[in-house]
Amino acid sequence: MRHSDSSDLEPDSGHTLHPSISEETQDLMMSSDNDTVHAPPPHLAARFYKSSKSSTYRRKSSAASSRRNSLSSHHSSKSSRSAHGGPYSTHIAQHLRRASIIESRKARLADRAAHAEQVRLRAAMAKAAPRISTASEERALAAQQARERLLAQVAANCAEEVKRAKRVAEDAREKKAAEHLKLKEDMQERLAEAERRRSAFQQNQRRPRTATLPSVEEKKIVPRAWKPSNETEAATILQRAWRNRKRRRVVTEFLDLGLTLEDIQKTSFEEVSSLLSQEKVLDATSRLLRLYGLQDDVTDSTGEKAAVRTFLSAFLVLGHPAQVFSMEGEQEKDLIEKAKNLLLSFDPILTNSTSSPSAHQFESLCEAYASFQTAFTAWKDRDSSVLLDMMLAQFVELDAIWQSVKNDKDGHVADDYREGIQHNQTLLLVRLKRLAGADRAMKMIKEAIRKSRKANARRKPLGDVRPRAASHPTADATAPSLTPIEASVSDPAAKAFGSRKAAPLLPDNRIIMHELAINKEYRIDIKAKTDMRERVIREVSETMRQGFESDFGDIFVVAMAETIREKLLSLVLPGKSLHTLISGSLDATMIANQVKMGAFSYQQFFSFMNSLLPKICAPVRDADVKALAEDQTDDPIERLARLNYVIDLLSIDHANFSLEMNAPVLIREAASYEQKCFANAFGNEPLVRISRWWAKAKKKTEEEMARRSNGNTSMPANRVTPDKIYMQGLVDLAVGVGELQEADLPETLELDRKRINRIRTDVLRMVVVSAILLTAKNLMRRDVRSQWKEQAQRMWELPFEDAQAFIGAIESRYALPPITKTQLSGNMERILLDGRNGQITHPVVKVLLQKIKTHVYTRLSASSSEERVKAASAASQVLSSGGLPEFVVHIGALVDELQKVAEVDREAHGKWYDGVIEAVNRDDVTGA
Repeated sequence: MRHSDSSDLEPDSGHTLHPSISEETQDLMMSSDNDTVHAPPPHLAARFYKSSKSSTYRRKSSAASSRRNSLSSHHSSKSSRSAHGGPYSTHIAQHLRRASIIESRKARLADRAAHAEQVRLRAAMAKAAPRISTASEERALAAQQARERLLAQVAANCAEEVKRAKRVAEDAREKKAAEHLKLKEDMQERLAEAERRRSAFQQNQRRPRTATLPSVEEKKIVPRAWKPSNETEAATILQRAWRNRKRRRVVTEFLDLGLTLEDIQKTSFEEVSSLLSQEKVLDATSRLLRLYGLQDDVTDSTGEKAAVRTFLSAFLVLGHPAQVFSMEGEQEKDLIEKAKNLLLSFDPILTNSTSSPSAHQFESLCEAYASFQTAFTAWKDRDSSVLLDMMLAQFVELDAIWQSVKNDKDGHVADDYREGIQHNQTLLLVRLKRLAGADRAMKMIKEAIRKSRKANARRKPLGDVRPRAASHPTADATAPSLTPIEASVSDPAAKAFGSRKAAPLLPDNRIIMHELAINKEYRIDIKAKTDMRERVIREVSETMRQGFESDFGDIFVVAMAETIREKLLSLVLPGKSLHTLISGSLDATMIANQVKMGAFSYQQFFSFMNSLLPKICAPVRDADVKALAEDQTDDPIERLARLNYVIDLLSIDHANFSLEMNAPVLIREAASYEQKCFANAFGNEPLVRISRWWAKAKKKTEEEMARRSNGNTSMPANRVTPDKIYMQGLVDLAVGVGELQEADLPETLELDRKRINRIRTDVLRMVVVSAILLTAKNLMRRDVRSQWKEQAQRMWELPFEDAQAFIGAIESRYALPPITKTQLSGNMERILLDGRNGQITHPVVKVLLQKIKTHVYTRLSASSSEERVKAASAASQVLSSGGLPEFVVHIGALVDELQKVAEVDREAHGKWYDGVIEAVNRDDVTGA
């Protein structure tokens, strides 16, 4: 509410102007009120001072202003309302508001200055405090230094590569420029000659006779406009003009693409490939080829696109030959030459686009185009066939890996391999379909997998190999389930196969358990026994004949009967009727008495055997038993030898059947059984050969890792681990040539001596045959990746002494010129000499052996399933590029066999290896 004017103007009313005004200010204001103030007239005051009502309204309307909405502004408004509303009170309120704002700003600035000072002090204290470096910072600094060093090395290598590439490009550019300059000079000479002939023709042309014009004033002759005489002539002129315009437009569109050799050589291969695959480029090129009649014989759109891409490939071949060709052979050089002729034939035609090409130019263009297309098709077919073979080999290798691990559910190996194998096979399938077509690719894959699985499948013997006297598998009590404790004090192999005396032809139990652990499909080889049948019979006959001549015939008869009895009893179960029959009829005491009394009859003995053996043998041996029964030789010694041979075959059949039935139990107990046998064989003896072998492998592995890593051993791939050391030692033992020395083989791998020697023999034959084939391919200008499987298979069976047979294997497929044959014979003699001596001296054989070693070690030392799948999928490409395309499957089988040997060996002899590792590391520390 409004106060009265009298109360507002009384100085002693006791009201203060504002609570925030100091006393001094109030006194000053009171003293000023006592003075005489002359107010201006109302009309002047209204002009100089606005009314409080309008002031209040203006302040209310400016709510958007932050300063007027502040506390001081609000207080000033109230003060003005409580005063007289005159101009003097308004001035005081504005002064107070301004003073309040200034004070608040000063306070904020002071706070900011204090905060900034505190921040500066804290920063100075932190900077002055001593810095303590942590281990993580040191490692980070070392990693940064190693990274900078590696980047510097990579940059230096890249700089060298770039410099070399620039030098090659500059040489090629200079060569192209010289050729272009020569071509331009020739063209200029031709044009100058044409101009000279034209000038001479014009000078010799006579002026026609006409009437003499007046000399005073010559008349102007106005040229008459030519008009076609009829519509046919006019149509011909229009058509000619339209064709010329169309020709110029097609040529201009192609020239606007910028497809010149200079530009393509300056552009990267990827950019050029992307440019040539654009629809705009394909359409312009297609119109150009159709304009000059180079696609008249193409009827469908697919053939037209293929022809266009073939023509555009000439630019890629000349611009980037290193990226297009994997090797520079005779066929590649011919293709480059024909691509050059094609572009040189096109250049003058494109330059003179206003007129049609001459007959000579058109003929040269057609010949160059046909030659290039033929050469390109031949090169593409050969290269695509090589690529198809390589990708099929990779697909088959992945399938073989999957077949070997798909049944392993306990160790989850199949789960680890499945995803990687499926991913790589999918990529290969897409490439095969793109290269050969969907139907053909699927047919080729199915055929290759079928052949691979058939070759890798275990060959089962023809006929039923189960002995008739053998028990049912579920009722077989000869191989009880053994616990690990029982296996340490018992012989599961002896329980499965019986006495050694009854089966002297069987390998040692330790060998059987070891081979079965490596290959669960292992069976005792009976082929060696059947191959030397006559020799075995002859040796036994001679031994018995010598005994009879020495008056020990009766003893030999009893001993032979006892031996046959024990062998036959081992083939039947105790308690069965056949077991009782054999025990009673072939009793040693009874036969000895009969021999002593002269009542022993060979005829009755052989008749009994002829009736007994068909009840014991397997159906597959019926022919051998029947042949024995029909043999009525008068010499009893030879008949006894043949009988003993047939019973040995039955013993091996029975052992293989028992091995098949008891394989799961034997495989489970193989490691513990080998540990017991190894401990009994060596005891506490020092393992000198293992220590020497491990120290040598460790040194070689450390040197190889240091060479690869260039001092950066922090990466997992560059660390020396026991697995890598073991694989390095195993590869050095197996992948070599010559007979393995006794001191080089560690004690833990003694059971694998024959296997390692066989692998070394196979490796020697691989490198010898591959070196011969590689030399022949190079001399004949063939692709080293092409597979000569038939020739390699024939050479595999040939002896190293017959050099002509090796040449004949190559000539059976390819015709050799006399010079090539002479050169190949000289190189082949040196290579075969290495094979005969078992020593590597030829440089090509050395390189191939090192490539096999590197590849096998890379696959064996892979630490994860992803790395193994990656190495296996790239095996075909690596070996084919290295000159070993014919032996991709052989090397893959070698890797699988060595992988299994390593697993079985380390599982059985792990504690001995741990001791050797500790001893070698301790010796290294002591020596250092």
